[in-house]
Amino acid sequence: MSNEKKMWGGRFSEKTAASVEAFSASIHYDSRLYRQDIAGSKAHAKMLAHQGLISAEECERIIDGLTEIGAEIAAGTFVFRPELEDIHMNIEKALADKIGDAGARLHTARSRNDQINLDTRLYMRQVSLEIIDQLSAVQKAFVGLARTYLGAVMPGYTHLQRAQPVLISHHMLAYHEMFGRDKERLRDGLKRINVLPLGEAALAGTGLPIDRDFVARELDFPKVSANSMDTVADRDFIIEFCSSCAMIQIHLSRLSEELVLWSSEEFKFVELADAFCTGSSIMPQKKNPDIPELIRGKSGRVVGNLMGLLTLLKGLPMTYNRDLQEDKEPLFDTIDTVQASLAIMAELLVNMTFYTDRLEQLTAGGGFMTATDLADYLVRKNVPFRQAHAIVGETVAYCIQENKDLPDLSLDELRTFSNTIDDDVFAVLSVQGSVNSRLSAGGTALQRVEEALLAAEQDLGMVA
Repeated sequence: MSNEKKMWGGRFSEKTAASVEAFSASIHYDSRLYRQDIAGSKAHAKMLAHQGLISAEECERIIDGLTEIGAEIAAGTFVFRPELEDIHMNIEKALADKIGDAGARLHTARSRNDQINLDTRLYMRQVSLEIIDQLSAVQKAFVGLARTYLGAVMPGYTHLQRAQPVLISHHMLAYHEMFGRDKERLRDGLKRINVLPLGEAALAGTGLPIDRDFVARELDFPKVSANSMDTVADRDFIIEFCSSCAMIQIHLSRLSEELVLWSSEEFKFVELADAFCTGSSIMPQKKNPDIPELIRGKSGRVVGNLMGLLTLLKGLPMTYNRDLQEDKEPLFDTIDTVQASLAIMAELLVNMTFYTDRLEQLTAGGGFMTATDLADYLVRKNVPFRQAHAIVGETVAYCIQENKDLPDLSLDELRTFSNTIDDDVFAVLSVQGSVNSRLSAGGTALQRVEEALLAAEQDLGMVA
């Protein structure tokens, strides 16, 4: 049993069972919100003083006391007490012990229901901006690789089969676009995170003369929430954020899969730096791509956190229910996992090298990767596309029978399939000819890739 009466325990005749305290406490994970809790409490105290609900002297003592508590927590000297349940009660009790009755006035016109909503929003606002910066770092790594290998070719794949030649830079900029969408989702989500909940109290608002707009200005919220019941019950912003993070982790997982394949002896497209690989405990020759594999594996927990949050909310009635305490651990785990994955991926990419000679050989030899270019050539000669497709298919079948590639065929051989083919065909059958013919917007032609690369560098502040 706890020896001290709870701050909410006025109507209770028995002390809380120790087993209940242990089961219901959240301080072991929500202590990370202490900065946000203190910032919200300072703004609330200033508003209470502004409205005459506490004195200016009491407000000053509250703010000084909260500053001291924040310094103690940051220094690691503050003792968190599980019997006080959460970060709010731990700080409020320490404040009351430190400054007396003035500290007990801080909770005027607020509930832990709107208080935790505020703390979470403040924390997620900060973390969203941090992750956006981390996404930019990953984008910069891709753009750096695109600039380094500008003009170098590699096989492009569909169905994991060689399809058409592309520039390495084009492939790298594909990921720049992918992670750019992740940034857009987080920025858009900030609109719904950045809404002040404080002042809605337990579920119905408060009868005391508070000024929510004052608090919103203090905490830099552009909006205040419009409905007290919805505000207290709302965790949509957490689910939306975790959905955006799940998408980030899935993108990292797709990238990781390519890196695992590309670094294998079968592909040997890239060399991952030794500092980002590990060895085998039994096979001394091994160099394992553990970092991409771990990132790929961690996508499961991030997606699982999202599913857990959706399940948490699906049966909850209005307004606050204690179930909502269970939103923090999946949120925090998602944040920690995504931030760690982005940080290590940015490092790995900067230290990755492409085997350009091998990629060029693979692109030029085998796979009939310029077959579509031959079909396009025929279309430009006024052959209907479906006929052109059939002609090229027959040509490829002949090449397979003769153990040749398309560029190996003579003009006479090519003309047996269509007399519209002339000697200008060989320009489009070359790898560089194929690549540079893709001049459509967003294509892999060098001209288009140079334009896209410059735009990406400018967007990321990498050039003046």
